[in-house]
Amino acid sequence: MRFLKLKELCEFEKGSTGLAKAEPGDYPLVTTGAERKSCNTYQFDTKAVCIPLVSSTGHGHASLKNVHYQEGKFALGSILVALTSKDDSRLDIQFLHLYLSQLKDQVLVPLMSGAANVALSIKKIQNIEIPLPSIGRQREIVERFKSIVAEEDELKSELTHQQTLLKKLRQQILQEAIEGKLTADWRAQNPDVEPASELLKRIATEKAQLVKDKKIKAPKPLPPITDEEKPFELPQGWEWCRLGEVFNFIDYRGKTPRKLSSGVRLITARNVKFGALSLEPEDFISQEEYDDRMTRGFPKFGDLLFTTEAPLGNVCLLTIENENISTGQRLITLQLYQQDGSNKLFMLFMLSPFYQSYLLKNATGVTAKGIKAARLRELVIPVPSSEEQQAVVTKVERLLVLCDQLETQITQNQTHAEQLMQAVLKEAFSHNSEAGTAATTPRARAAGGADA
Repeated sequence: MRFLKLKELCEFEKGSTGLAKAEPGDYPLVTTGAERKSCNTYQFDTKAVCIPLVSSTGHGHASLKNVHYQEGKFALGSILVALTSKDDSRLDIQFLHLYLSQLKDQVLVPLMSGAANVALSIKKIQNIEIPLPSIGRQREIVERFKSIVAEEDELKSELTHQQTLLKKLRQQILQEAIEGKLTADWRAQNPDVEPASELLKRIATEKAQLVKDKKIKAPKPLPPITDEEKPFELPQGWEWCRLGEVFNFIDYRGKTPRKLSSGVRLITARNVKFGALSLEPEDFISQEEYDDRMTRGFPKFGDLLFTTEAPLGNVCLLTIENENISTGQRLITLQLYQQDGSNKLFMLFMLSPFYQSYLLKNATGVTAKGIKAARLRELVIPVPSSEEQQAVVTKVERLLVLCDQLETQITQNQTHAEQLMQAVLKEAFSHNSEAGTAATTPRARAAGGADA
């Protein structure tokens, strides 16, 4: 296979359209960006490869995000150069675009130079050598590449569709969990389990005792639940209740604390994702400030953390043990009145994104929407017995593990599609051992002489 310099194969013409002064019109305007602009005049009426002559990132860093192919009548920005074929029976310009665009980081970027404003000279591009198979082979490679791209696009579309379906499946699992549908068989097998009303009675008794012992302040009475507030019909044995009936609310109201590199750990809304607590960023406050600020209660292992603003409605379990925890603004700690009377993971499912509509409806604020603790306490949730709560958790966790496995498979399929594309390109530009050397060491060949 021959190796020829681009100046032997192509005509070079720099763009003449200043991007700042270009007037929109009927013709495509090729710029350094991925998307075309428009222009009222055109410079070319042909097929061309358009290469930016400046770095995509600038500031001393060499990079090229795009090498374009354009045909027909089009305008070209003044910081690009167009390469057109001198002889279409010798060089297919789409083959050249395929080669330069797929190998730009090996062929073009190493030729860029400059301190602050990194640029690529036309002379250096002219001296690049490329492997040149027969015109028939060039066109075959281009058509095969188009076919692979079409198949890859179809595969990516299907994988995106699968991800959408998987997201809906996760949502459906949680929805059926809170409606009691996931555990219908469990209830049939356990008909003698006490109703949730008995659990709620014990929780109310525990709450009253905590108030009597002055461990918590007496909360304001909650209004009765109306039929209009019940979004669906509950299974037998389940009960509707308000969030404030089962949880003590611990929040902090005051100025932002001074953050330290060590001390008492500070958990803020940025640490709370839905279903998971992140320890990044890791912040701390002093012991003195902790003693002063945590006057409404002390968060502890197993409590729920709920974000009340930006982002609104993220909820997770506090999974840090044997450590004092301070919480920041925009975060409420939900602490069960009866520690052994209800399953915390079940309550986490109850606070799933299905309650986003309630949160948004009751959120206030102009620049950042948030929900006040008083309104959150009135959130209506379904509650089964403690035993069925555990059954729900077991079923949900098992199903979500299957969802995770499906998601892993989808991700692997995406990776496989990308690897397939690279394999096709490698095979296309490595038609024989000599071409393989050129494809893998294009920079070295760019400076050398032509091979006959």
